[in-house]
Amino acid sequence: MNLKEQLLNKINNRTAVVGVVGLGYVGLPLAVEKANAGFRTIGFDIQEGKVKLVNEGHNYIGDVVDSELENLVNQGILSATSDYTFIRELDFVAICVPTPLDEYQQPDISYVKSSAIEISKYLRKGTIVVLESTTYPGTTEELLLPILEEGSGLKCGEDFYLAFSPERVDPGNLIYKTKNTPKVVGGVGKDSTEIAAAMYRAVLNSDIFEASSPRVAEMEKILENTYRNINIGLANEMAIICHKMGINVWEVIEAAKTKPYGFQAFYPGPGLGGHCIPLDPYYLSWKAREYNYHTQLIETSGIINDSMPSYVVERASKILNRFKKPLNGSKILVLGVAYKQDIDDYRESPALKVIENFEKEGCIVDFYDPFIKEYKYKGQVKEGKQELTKEILKEVDLVVVTTAHTKVDYNFVQANSKFIFDTKNAMKDMGNRENIELL
Repeated sequence: MNLKEQLLNKINNRTAVVGVVGLGYVGLPLAVEKANAGFRTIGFDIQEGKVKLVNEGHNYIGDVVDSELENLVNQGILSATSDYTFIRELDFVAICVPTPLDEYQQPDISYVKSSAIEISKYLRKGTIVVLESTTYPGTTEELLLPILEEGSGLKCGEDFYLAFSPERVDPGNLIYKTKNTPKVVGGVGKDSTEIAAAMYRAVLNSDIFEASSPRVAEMEKILENTYRNINIGLANEMAIICHKMGINVWEVIEAAKTKPYGFQAFYPGPGLGGHCIPLDPYYLSWKAREYNYHTQLIETSGIINDSMPSYVVERASKILNRFKKPLNGSKILVLGVAYKQDIDDYRESPALKVIENFEKEGCIVDFYDPFIKEYKYKGQVKEGKQELTKEILKEVDLVVVTTAHTKVDYNFVQANSKFIFDTKNAMKDMGNRENIELL
């Protein structure tokens, strides 16, 4: 058998050894699914704390079932390490490291690059490497391919295989998890695509779309999140216009949703958060400049979404003015700092920017989030209220709802607050709305 046939055979009989580089919100759930499918799996992470937790069977990701992780570790099928020499043992390597933006809103692919360099030192013949981290079109072939070939002395397509398969993780989603979310795979050559697709078919209970190249797979991921970014930008602009016209934007959206074709509902809010939607469009805008093209629609939606935390503070100021209260010195309670409901993830959360903007205006700001007791932002740690009491609510001048957590008793909030600015329509079912204003 040639190398391709040997690797496909290992995948089919579950003797392939799998590695996942980066044990965060994408990597750890993927590692668990690989191990659940019967593959011996090794997770790699530079943070010793995560390595220790995994090896002790302790879960730290919301979408991973605690007992599953513990059982897999106890069975010896899943382990973690910070030692990249174990790459030598692998037949499949998935790279699931962060791809943030730098201070100039340009792609920071340093984590991808450093991971590729480490992998290249120990890469052996017959291995397939798959990048899952969201990035700009061309990364797999323009960055990873030369690093892996030069560092290992091996030839892609002959000695090893390379593909891109974008992560699709929606933290807190009760229906779609890693296992049942359809996958897109684009390899460097047909053999790489076939092998990567075979691995994901062996692990996931979902459809696998085989793209013609890594660039197609990279671009489709950008399209997914840019689509959401732009439509949320439209919803936010509609919210601003509707407020000026005295129209309830939430009712407008509910009415529009009755159309059975040609419309998908997106909702306004205090801005965009999470690891993908606020960031990914900038990858495309940055790459498009190489081709002397400016992504006008994408950049415009980004401007609208980025302006929403300031808009929230502006609206809050007008609410406080009705009570003859200036922003400076007012006591504000922000409800929810997670970037979406019912999760403990505050990456890029607009609530943090809302709090920052309030504090710049001299407000005294506290927060309560049933999932997050403290957060770190721009090097500073801010502790929240440990519980939501009647005394806390009555003491503040304004409550601002920035995350629609279902664990919050909104009847209790409404009954004990002077006034509430609800930016997420979390209190839509309240009968008494005298002290509630919607975004």
